Amino acid sequence: MPHAKTLDGTRIAYQARGNGAPLVLLAGQANSHHWWDTVRDDFHGSRRTITLDYRGTGDSDKPDEPYSTKLFAQDVIAVLDDLGVDRADVYGTSMGGRVAQWLAVHYPHRVRSLVLGCTSPGGLHSVERDHDVRRSLAQPEPTAARRALLELMYTPTWVATHPGPYTTLGDSAMPAHAKRRHLAASNRHDAWDALPDISAPTLVIHGSDDRLNPTANAPLLADRIPGAGLRLISGARHAYFEEFRAIASPLVLAFLKEHQ
Repeated sequence: MPHAKTLDGTRIAYQARGNGAPLVLLAGQANSHHWWDTVRDDFHGSRRTITLDYRGTGDSDKPDEPYSTKLFAQDVIAVLDDLGVDRADVYGTSMGGRVAQWLAVHYPHRVRSLVLGCTSPGGLHSVERDHDVRRSLAQPEPTAARRALLELMYTPTWVATHPGPYTTLGDSAMPAHAKRRHLAASNRHDAWDALPDISAPTLVIHGSDDRLNPTANAPLLADRIPGAGLRLISGARHAYFEEFRAIASPLVLAFLKEHQ
């Protein structure tokens, strides 16, 4: 497993597969690259996919110190540098979409085009999940909390016909301190003031029935980023990219081809 070394000496594990123009795939909070396992091959007809294990996850180092979405973006740059990739398309989902926002803001010369999935601008301008959702995720019994997360990620029909294992419910091997650090990083994200500075062609995608990261955040992002497009996938919850991959993956590929 190759690793890139960041400016602070943290080792970040990464995975590069396929051939073609580079496409960085960024996972959700407290998840490793396995978030993308079920859909990654959708892009390999024309793309070389690049994933990483965020610090605190997978085979990356897990320092017990503050994390942030800006820091995660710096880690992505370290991976691209290690691979010798000057410029890439970036597709970030959930917290990965927050990381992708900072990539496009702070490293515009490294981002050719940008796809933001099931994410939000963060801060006071974002739409927070409702109290019932927060309470369901905070249940002290792990099995019940996991079941609540599963219901927020997928529709009942999908769960009934796809018994798992699920790769989007978090890295179970993460130490407790890393989980806390990831949660704090995502919660403290606020790119609202910087979003108008994004110059990369941008597509915002969201499930119409997403309660984990409320759908109302999608038009906020699209309106805030100059020239951004918006697509809502009807009936989809948070993991739209997996359950509705037959819609989502071709949609992303068509957008990337338009801006290659």
